Amino acid sequence: MLITGFPAGMFQTNCYLLATEAGSEAVIIDPGQDAAARVRELLAEHDLTPVAVLLTHGHLDHTWNATELCDEFSIPAYIHPDDRPMLADPGMGLGRALGGLIGAMEFREPEKVVEFSDGEDVELAGIRISVDLAPGHTQGSVLLGVDVPVETEPGETSGSVDVVPVCFSGDVLFAGSIGRTDLPGGNHQQLLDSIADKLLPLPDHTQVLPGHGPQTSIGAERASNPFLVDLPGREDSTPKKGRFGL
Repeated sequence: MLITGFPAGMFQTNCYLLATEAGSEAVIIDPGQDAAARVRELLAEHDLTPVAVLLTHGHLDHTWNATELCDEFSIPAYIHPDDRPMLADPGMGLGRALGGLIGAMEFREPEKVVEFSDGEDVELAGIRISVDLAPGHTQGSVLLGVDVPVETEPGETSGSVDVVPVCFSGDVLFAGSIGRTDLPGGNHQQLLDSIADKLLPLPDHTQVLPGHGPQTSIGAERASNPFLVDLPGREDSTPKKGRFGL
């Protein structure tokens, strides 16, 4: 499987391309500000044909170039219905402090929009992608999961891992941090509950590709992420501000 990505825009939001292999169809995940040009370069470099844009949530730093790419390639954008209004009105997710970033700019939905459902699997580009609603950062934040096949080395035991779970976590979980919850629609306790219910049950070797910052794993975050110390008991409900993203 081919997974490639890059940080884009003033918030250095990670945009990813996902395909079975070079020369195949692909999905684009979270094309934020200034992502479109690099997306086009990677599509050409790997001879990929985009079939959809997948959005982990509705904040502008993840959706900024979605309409441009969707309309250019005549492909749909997938987003949870709770965050869909932010495609046309991103200011509603930014609050007063950050609303000035967009000034008088106008935004609109892509021509084609498909709404995610919690717990569904979507089949795109020959890949089965799981969708799990994980509210807290926004009410429509989703986790996108894929199983990546890996070749086992000769002589390895029958119990060796031949599939690596990968989770595109958006702004729910980062390496060493979690998403902020001080913007409209954010809820700190809800975010902790989402992490406890949807992420911590995953195997330690699950690779986490977050919306900002470096790749990590569930095992690494379970062991050392200071924001998860109280999970699953969650005795301390004092809100802590995540360090990345909108």
